Amino acid sequence: MDPLMNIGEAAKAAGVSTKMIRNYEQIGLLPPAERSGAGYRLYGLRDVSVLRFIRQSRRLGFSMEQIAALIGMWGDDTRSSREVKAVAQRHLDELEEKMREITEMKDALQRLVTACKGDDHAACAILDNLAVDSPTAPQHSATLNKAKRGERVARQPEKNPSDPGSHIDLMAWMRGAARAHAQ
Repeated sequence: MDPLMNIGEAAKAAGVSTKMIRNYEQIGLLPPAERSGAGYRLYGLRDVSVLRFIRQSRRLGFSMEQIAALIGMWGDDTRSSREVKAVAQRHLDELEEKMREITEMKDALQRLVTACKGDDHAACAILDNLAVDSPTAPQHSATLNKAKRGERVARQPEKNPSDPGSHIDLMAWMRGAARAHAQ
């Protein structure tokens, strides 16, 4: 018979936290633990093996659903390695797609950071590029205040959003809108 250990001992042996053990039990990755007469959880070597399996699977980024499937396959002598490989291959494909997306984001962000002078001037290539293709900005706060007071306001020609030089200084607009709203 397996030597039984408490949750702290099992956590240490498996390299996981006691909180994670409780979570794995709650979501069904680990069967409910045996209980002592006083109601304390007791774990055997098989439980520790499952916890180590989960820890290794999580390190590789498998989802909880994938880990559940892998645990089921691990305990099934009738399964084929093809089934296991298919789960791992799908996960690998997902990781490769995420890596492509992250590389694209990193490259785009690198271009923005390189384009920004990072000096004391208000002009910022990062904000300018983030505002590209934004809709036309509403009137600035000075114009809004005149309109609120009933004063005549000269109509500003609208910029064409499809014109590459017509993107909006959104931060200036936001500051003006906040000031107008506060009054």
